[in-house]
Amino acid sequence: MFMYIAVCLTALGVSFLTLFSGFGLATMLMPVMALFFPVEIAVAMTAIIHIANNIFKLGMFWRYTDKDVVIRFAVPGIFAALVGAWILTWISSVPTLFDYQLGAYVFHITFVKIVIGILMILFALFELVPKLEKIQFEKKYLPIGGFISGFLGGLSGQQGAMRSAFLSKAGLTKESFIATGIVIAVLIDITRIFVYSVYFQNRMISSNWLLIVLAIIAAFLGAIVGARFMKKITLKMVQYIVGVMLIMLGVLLCAGII
Repeated sequence: MFMYIAVCLTALGVSFLTLFSGFGLATMLMPVMALFFPVEIAVAMTAIIHIANNIFKLGMFWRYTDKDVVIRFAVPGIFAALVGAWILTWISSVPTLFDYQLGAYVFHITFVKIVIGILMILFALFELVPKLEKIQFEKKYLPIGGFISGFLGGLSGQQGAMRSAFLSKAGLTKESFIATGIVIAVLIDITRIFVYSVYFQNRMISSNWLLIVLAIIAAFLGAIVGARFMKKITLKMVQYIVGVMLIMLGVLLCAGII
């Protein structure tokens, strides 16, 4: 029961916040999933919730999409997402690097946990360090941004911060920024879910379909509430809280504790 409450509340809250902040649903939901599932399965299950939530939000914002930006960003992003997702499937099969014991508990440090944990810590810095938060790239670098964001999306699902850094200088309105980012995220999610489904097969769903459905519904509710408050919310304090939590979870993941 605790797992259902934790995952659904996270999906609800983060879906609400993702309309306004650089971090996305996967950034916070995946670490919570990793408390209950192997990290590679947590990434894959989060991807299903992530794409369902983005398709839902697309219904509210699609008319603001900038098609030119989508093409320039998403085409290299799709290719890179294939590479990143394949690397995740490969490192998830690498044997445990070493074990250690604290009291009665034995912890396992794996390559995939170290990689995902380090990425979580790096993305947390985008929420905590003002200079990193303000990083922006000129519009001419959109294809490069698409490749980097797509690769990180395929590898860990954490693509929102990099995507925002590249789209923020693309001359988009607030609504167009949201809609264009959603379309790009959907395209990359489709790509990586295809790879995950081939390698992880039914390990993504199996007996956890109810959790995924409930988390999707919670994310939908969060998106609806977020859309109503889109013009009223500032999230500086939330960004700091998220950043600190990501660093803590990243360290625990690298240490094999979760």
